[in-house]
Amino acid sequence: MNTEPVLEEDDDELFEHYRLVADKGQGLMRLDKYLSLHVQNASRNKVQNGIEAGAIKVNDLPTKASYKIKPGDVVTLSLPKPPRNTDILPENIPLDIIYEDDELLVVNKPAGMVVHPAHGNWEGTLVNALLYHFRNLPTSANGEIRPGLVHRIDKDTSGLLVIAKTEFAMTHLANQFFHHSTERTYLALVWGEMKEEKGTITGNIGRSVKDRKVMAVYPDGDQGKHAVTHFEVVKPLRYVSLLRCNLETGRTHQIRAHLQYKGHPLFNDAAYGGDRILRGLQGGSYKAFVENCFKLIPRQALHAKSLGLEHPRTGEWLQFEVDLPEDLKTVIEKWENYLNYN
Repeated sequence: MNTEPVLEEDDDELFEHYRLVADKGQGLMRLDKYLSLHVQNASRNKVQNGIEAGAIKVNDLPTKASYKIKPGDVVTLSLPKPPRNTDILPENIPLDIIYEDDELLVVNKPAGMVVHPAHGNWEGTLVNALLYHFRNLPTSANGEIRPGLVHRIDKDTSGLLVIAKTEFAMTHLANQFFHHSTERTYLALVWGEMKEEKGTITGNIGRSVKDRKVMAVYPDGDQGKHAVTHFEVVKPLRYVSLLRCNLETGRTHQIRAHLQYKGHPLFNDAAYGGDRILRGLQGGSYKAFVENCFKLIPRQALHAKSLGLEHPRTGEWLQFEVDLPEDLKTVIEKWENYLNYN
């Protein structure tokens, strides 16, 4: 049997993606039993949820647990990683819940909140809040318990996140993110005016060899993972621009890295060089104005404004949208007023 585990990062890193090829000498065996023998995390319950969610296929076709595996069959599957024991305490942190039903909830995360605990951020995270407000959320992990999480956004990015409330919903939603069938739109304030009204940025994204804390774009595809970002200019403001960005893939820091690569870092994005004056004069009243804007939005100017997905149970398309947070809204208004009087 040829087993090729593909352990994805980014939005997919909470899940294990496998491709199994049955040996030539494989005897007929039920699919659920076959998977329990060859995949560590494939409990009968997870296999059944995976089949119902369309996350387990044989020869690229939907299947049943009772299907009999035969030689040469190719099985592909995505399953939540098993949690490791960690000590993460529930915290009574308010959540801005946009939508909730029996299968999922959608929250509007404020800038400054870490999604899941990690070194240096063990308290005050979205996970701490979820553990307090909800019981029995499905857990997936890559070293930490992450109840219900199927994707994430950066600490200093505001906006929408979907949380799975059942094991089935987690598997179904993860499958949607893995196959890029969700809709995610961000608003980004960037330095400079774009040469095109709309366009697409394509370039592999991986860890920078110079600084492991940030991501770099590798346009030749020799490193990193395939990444595609679509953008459209919403409002040109001479020295900065407000963009609408749609993610086709979900790599770590994708929008931040892609826009820096194009020469338009996010406004006040310290990690990617956007926290200094990149357009306009370097002194005088303009410098004072920009520095004041930096103080008003002490983070990268990025907001996950809309999220669309298929409901795990009903198949209905759900679309959510939230307003800009006050810090980003205020800075955009400041730039508009500055241009009107200068």
